[in-house]
Amino acid sequence: MLTRLIVYFAYSLRASAQYGQTKQFFYNLLENPRSRLKTYFDVFMIGVVVLSVLMLIYEAQKAPDGAALLIEQVTVTLFIVEYLLRVWLYDDSHKIILNQYERAEYLNIPFHLGRAVRLILAKKIEYMLTPLAVIDLLAILPSYRALRLLRLFVIFRLFKLFRYFNSIQLFASVLASKRFELYTLVIFLGFLIFIGSIGIYLFENPIDGGNIQNLFDAFYWSIVTLSTVGYGDITPQTPGGRLITMALIFTGLGVISFFTSIIVSAFSDKLHVMRENRTYTELSRYDSFVIICGFGRVGQHIARQLEKDKQHFVVIDKQEANALKASELGYLAIHSDASENDVLEHAGINKKATAILCTTGDDVTNVYITLTSRHLNAGIRIISRVNKPQNVKKLYQAGATSVIQPFEIAGMVAAEYVGQSVAFEAILGIIREEKPIVIETVPVHAGSFIENLKISEIDFEQRKLMLVGIISMNPMHLIHKPSYPIKNQCFYFNPAPHFEVQAGDLLVVIGRRYGIDYFRNQIERSRLKIGLRP
Repeated sequence: MLTRLIVYFAYSLRASAQYGQTKQFFYNLLENPRSRLKTYFDVFMIGVVVLSVLMLIYEAQKAPDGAALLIEQVTVTLFIVEYLLRVWLYDDSHKIILNQYERAEYLNIPFHLGRAVRLILAKKIEYMLTPLAVIDLLAILPSYRALRLLRLFVIFRLFKLFRYFNSIQLFASVLASKRFELYTLVIFLGFLIFIGSIGIYLFENPIDGGNIQNLFDAFYWSIVTLSTVGYGDITPQTPGGRLITMALIFTGLGVISFFTSIIVSAFSDKLHVMRENRTYTELSRYDSFVIICGFGRVGQHIARQLEKDKQHFVVIDKQEANALKASELGYLAIHSDASENDVLEHAGINKKATAILCTTGDDVTNVYITLTSRHLNAGIRIISRVNKPQNVKKLYQAGATSVIQPFEIAGMVAAEYVGQSVAFEAILGIIREEKPIVIETVPVHAGSFIENLKISEIDFEQRKLMLVGIISMNPMHLIHKPSYPIKNQCFYFNPAPHFEVQAGDLLVVIGRRYGIDYFRNQIERSRLKIGLRP
């Protein structure tokens, strides 16, 4: 009966959305490094730890009063609740029960609840034996005043700060990555201390007129000398003792150099991880951002423009030189391959990213990035650069929203304005933002005064505007050349005077912003006036 109730309860937990949301909340609060809740909680707990240590130091001088006892009780309660929550979060006990139960049902063998309980306990004990969990437990012990010896464990409350400072955790992980080298150094160091202690005791014992009274003094002297500190409270008197001292000093220099090289090497290996963690943390604070894949000439220009427009973005480039250049310019950068799923997921493609720009100089790479992006997020906007015309269709098939051919566009501009230096310089000035002129699109609404008019009849010159082209999906325009395909639409560059504007077209015009706004308002008002006629 009890077994059935426990299995039923486990199934209820697995099906409960509220239970899952509760566990996710506490995971974000205690464990999720990209959660703002965890940041606030860490700051709060740092204050609690420091306050509790100060109160314990205060109690060592004076008898605790009511306020001090209350603070201590609240602190210990917080520590206990936090410890129990972390034990709970470490694994899902109901999943272990259900896994054992369904396994037994599949194999048609009896289900033993005791085995499932043992597996659950093994998992919980596995967590309790981790270094941070041991520190959490020992930090609770100083609260039991009946055992004054346990007050020594107050130091572990300071060790709890390891959990709340990411930089300290990173340092610990760096040391952990060099376990073999550090173990080798510790063994070598222990061997040197042993040799030095025995040697100095043989030469500097009291019988020979030395200052070493016992083996503990010899051990203490060896550590002080090997660390090159040299307090001077014990000095060798015999020639043999001085030779051992010189040997230990030189050896100590080598040991310190070896230890320094290990730490430097470890941090060099983890440097890119540190940079990426900082980038991910910064991205989590943005409400939205753009992902730029590739930081070549095109990517750099886009980044400058986005920065000028005060839009958030992150650069991903597999070439270290490009990633470093982006970082030097103050941009968020990740040195990784953007075609890999993990890289884009960590960058936030399924969270706050609004668009992906594939700007690498390799069409194959852009196709792979587009495929990966569309697979991870079916609704995200993907704009890709392409160099070869035959690859345009492939990028659209891969899932690109828009495909840009920069070299073809440049060639069309040069061909259309060859011999017209003034117009050409005007366009360059707009692109470089050297002139107070902008390029914008103006929609042609159904029923507006320019609908069905020819380009020559609109008189852009009088409005002090210049028409660059028309974006349209209307099939009647296909007779006009040159045209540039944009997925389901076409861009007609510098259309002929007899080109007839239709509803739904987008006019790409150059001019001052207020001139373009005035033209747009005229179109809107004319449509409304026609719609209001009886």
